[in-house]
Amino acid sequence: MKALILAGGFGTRLSEETDLVPKPLVEIGGRPIIWHLMKIYSAAGINEFVVLCGYKGFLLKRYFAQYQLYNSDVFIDIKNNRMEYTQRESEPWRIWLVDTGLNTMTGGRVRRVRDLVGDETFCLTYGDGLSDVNVSDIIADHRKRKKFATVMAVPSPGRFGVLDMSEDGAVDRFAEKPANEMGYINAGFFVLEPEIFDYLKDDTTVWEEEPLRRLALDGQLHAYRHHGFWRPMDSLRDKRELEALWSGNPPWKLW
Repeated sequence: MKALILAGGFGTRLSEETDLVPKPLVEIGGRPIIWHLMKIYSAAGINEFVVLCGYKGFLLKRYFAQYQLYNSDVFIDIKNNRMEYTQRESEPWRIWLVDTGLNTMTGGRVRRVRDLVGDETFCLTYGDGLSDVNVSDIIADHRKRKKFATVMAVPSPGRFGVLDMSEDGAVDRFAEKPANEMGYINAGFFVLEPEIFDYLKDDTTVWEEEPLRRLALDGQLHAYRHHGFWRPMDSLRDKRELEALWSGNPPWKLW
């Protein structure tokens, strides 16, 4: 199973960091947040990733192309033009880094990798949110419900959109950031079937708007409730809070 990671946005709310690098490369504890996210998926046995690049995507390509250099001790013989990794860290990852356009919207980015997904169930997430969720549990719940889409839902802190759903998790309505409503919100960990591509029109499609609304209206969107840790990195304050957690006992460190 592949996990798609949305990594192409401008990250304007974290401009102190994203003027230099794309948000997924902003570091928590000396490692890019995308590394932490991939480790969460890898702990669930998912080791194939499709990174949907856009803004400063070449920096993501460079990071993974030089991953061994960043994470290993190195011996360099300048005279003989030779380099060896003397202590190698190796992740069991296979990674596609795909340029999905600078201004393409989230649904459009997913649409562009239709051929890479094939006819298999796949995961989708944003490149800037961490959780202690066991992704395997979301996948198992998705397979049990037999819907086109499952979204991880967490209790709203009061500043995000909400999901209206029944006791068994069937989503009746999806509303992004409505005024004066509380409930559960989209936490950005999805498990999806290839049928969702029928809901993606073109590069201007915003995944969080028309596609999710239509899936809900069609009875094809299910919510997996998670009451554990979840934190997006939307601001410099969020980054500092995640840094503080990493220096202690980070709840998302499942590996």
